[in-house]
Amino acid sequence: MELTKHGHACVVLSEDDRRLVIDPGGFTDPSVLQRASAVLVTHEHADHFAPDVLSAAMDADPALEVWTNPSVAGRLDGAAGRVHAVGDGDALTVAGFDVTVHGELHAVIHPEIPRVANVGFLVGGVVFHPGDAFTVPSEPVATLLLPVHAPWSKTAEVIDYVRAVDADQAYAIHDGLLNDAGLGIVGGLLGERGPGTPTPFGRLAPGDSVEL
Repeated sequence: MELTKHGHACVVLSEDDRRLVIDPGGFTDPSVLQRASAVLVTHEHADHFAPDVLSAAMDADPALEVWTNPSVAGRLDGAAGRVHAVGDGDALTVAGFDVTVHGELHAVIHPEIPRVANVGFLVGGVVFHPGDAFTVPSEPVATLLLPVHAPWSKTAEVIDYVRAVDADQAYAIHDGLLNDAGLGIVGGLLGERGPGTPTPFGRLAPGDSVEL
């Protein structure tokens, strides 16, 4: 399986001729949806979900299907039979990939801001994309896609989350609001200048890929 970063929170998982796109939001070039086999969306926030762009991609490709939580599915109700609502504990096959679903809610931004639905996806028993939450899956994770910076987190929580998941490796996502200085500071705290985690951490630049 090949993992390709496509900006902020979007990644593509590829195997043979299958391309599974996760969280193609407003910070991601819409071209990522070209030749997509299927799409997973963790939650409704604009940096993860661009409804007009995704709807246009589904209009252009009548075979394209989406798996997501019920809130997002309700905003794509024009594509009957091609949008699938899923929840915590579900196990499914998407474009030939085995996928399990973990979690229910977005992390707390502020107690006075309502929490939206958020599901994480473990693909092929290998790669876990948690969306905007520190969900610890109920099964082992080889590669954790780690939200390194958000209005709802602090670096201490990010470090503790890496420790809790205890994956074999972690790659940064949710880093689109950080400049080079911020990326260096956060990367250092998750690496040699931090308190230590069991998991090696790295970052892929947009467009970069790694074999898993």
